[in-house]
Amino acid sequence: MRNTHNTNAMRRQLLLAAGAAPVLGMIPRSLWAAPMFESIYMFIPAAPGGGWDGTGRAVEQVIRAAGLVGTVQFENVGGAGGMVGLPKFVNQQKGKPNAVMVGGSVMVGAGIANKSPVTIKDVVPLVRLTEEASVIAVPANSPYKTWQDLAAALKANPKAVSVAGGSAGGTDHLLLGMILRSLGANAKNAAYVAYAGGGAAVASIIGGQVQAGISGYSEFAEQIKGGRMRALAVSGNKRIPGVDVPTLQELGTNVTAANWRGLFGAPGISAQQRQALIDLFTKMHDTQAWRDLLEQRKWVDVFLAGDAFAKEVVADVTETETVMKELGLA
Repeated sequence: MRNTHNTNAMRRQLLLAAGAAPVLGMIPRSLWAAPMFESIYMFIPAAPGGGWDGTGRAVEQVIRAAGLVGTVQFENVGGAGGMVGLPKFVNQQKGKPNAVMVGGSVMVGAGIANKSPVTIKDVVPLVRLTEEASVIAVPANSPYKTWQDLAAALKANPKAVSVAGGSAGGTDHLLLGMILRSLGANAKNAAYVAYAGGGAAVASIIGGQVQAGISGYSEFAEQIKGGRMRALAVSGNKRIPGVDVPTLQELGTNVTAANWRGLFGAPGISAQQRQALIDLFTKMHDTQAWRDLLEQRKWVDVFLAGDAFAKEVVADVTETETVMKELGLA
């Protein structure tokens, strides 16, 4: 005897499946496909609210919205340019395939300056994401009309050209040292004037207490737009989006330096586990949501993945060590 109950049930299932097909076709694949990772542990070696934290939160926003990851767990441990948090990540997350740390160029110099036994060399480079370039600017009434004018003065007598910037040994100070080296001058002769805050540095430049200044572009942007400072060059690999100021390299000075930020895996993961993380963040980088976020935040896209990024980190460490020694900081 034919089982009508089973036949009717099968018919209902087929009708439901047929009806669902066009609906599924209307839903973005990211909303129903399995995520690449069920969860990611995101370690920020800095306090909430800073640049590394902002990068981590931006990554979370995009990878979750794209359906690439199920959940993201954050931990923030700040202090000493990342040197407080870094050892914790290295020791506690070793071998964990879903552990990711945000880091960047500040961590390179901090490891050297603090003579830390654990440094950026102890984590696994995954991808470089963004950079914020510095700008070299002069007062509006400066006799240095172009970068070539300022470079000639620095080359002739670095001690006679005072340059304002952030804390001694920071990215501004290192950039000046790299510029002097490139010009054939002694980095130790830099007439660097360190300020604890950006406001004080700005006041000293506008007021003529110093002849030039170095900072992240955002720190000087208002004064440049208002005509109180003149931007001569930026230090990044590329021009800052929407800012018509050439790079040092474009102007013939072979220096690139920027506050880059990227993602690192835990030590002890396998090559396959590393590649899975690289694939995740490569897919994130290729989304329209990430491109929109870069434009919104004026972050320069300098995406670099895997071994190519690892080589850049090694080169950055070597270059930073050399400059810090020449400046008497290491």
